[in-house]
Amino acid sequence: IEYAKSYDKMLEKVKLGAVDHLVVSIEISPKSSVEFMSSDDNMPPELSKLQESFSKVFGSMGQNVTKELSVKEAKEALKSEARDNLLDMEAVHREALKRAENGGIIFLDEMDKICVSNKTDRQDPSKEGVQRDLLPIVEGSTVNTKFGVIRTDHILFIAAGAFHIAKPSDLIAELQGRFPLRVELDSLDEETLYQILKSTKNSLLRQYEALLKVEEVTLSFEDDAVREMAKLAHRANEKTEDIGARRLHTILEKVLESISFEAEEHRGETITITKALVDERLESLVENEDYTRYIL
Repeated sequence: IEYAKSYDKMLEKVKLGAVDHLVVSIEISPKSSVEFMSSDDNMPPELSKLQESFSKVFGSMGQNVTKELSVKEAKEALKSEARDNLLDMEAVHREALKRAENGGIIFLDEMDKICVSNKTDRQDPSKEGVQRDLLPIVEGSTVNTKFGVIRTDHILFIAAGAFHIAKPSDLIAELQGRFPLRVELDSLDEETLYQILKSTKNSLLRQYEALLKVEEVTLSFEDDAVREMAKLAHRANEKTEDIGARRLHTILEKVLESISFEAEEHRGETITITKALVDERLESLVENEDYTRYIL
């Protein structure tokens, strides 16, 4: 009776996290078998009894893989094993295939890369071959996957590409007919680039602030500086290849390059990025088209 009471007390401690610091070896088999073995000579016997109970619950089948974990981590591993045992994976696969067939969406990016442009001196047969391989899948066919056979008849295919050199009409006629709607996007203007820096949830400004905070450096940006970076990014996009908002990353990287490398020397300081600093680091680069092409 006393032993049972001690066991119940230990079980309560495990639930409350009072023994989370103790280390145990957990053995997990491919069949989700779990067995605990003590790796601590001073472990209370009640916890060993609890381990035996876990082993009885999950059984012992197949070759086990041993991992040393804290009790806290072991509890999470047990929860994961229990969840896996409750799932009928065959039913999950069947439902996944059904949903993919009836409500799946596939996005095909960089379609311009497989266009055969009339501007090129010679035709590239491999590009047209890729198009002809895609055609039956887009039109509707049966595809073998590792989860089973799936039909693509009712899957929505969306294609996109940066058609600077090639045109959508350079695709083979059959593939063009499967993507009847065409939407042309305008280049990002200065105000939009500014809003991307200031208003987006995971903006680059917040990322750099968090990155330098690790080094105990407080980074702040004046509004004029942010607008200047947006202005220079827009100008660089106009003068060289238009890479959209990705230009902001290279702009910020160049502005904060020395600060990032010397962060340890500025520990405990607050650094403010001003318009003058942005101009000093970037204006000459943006004006020089050769430098912009390779640096920004």
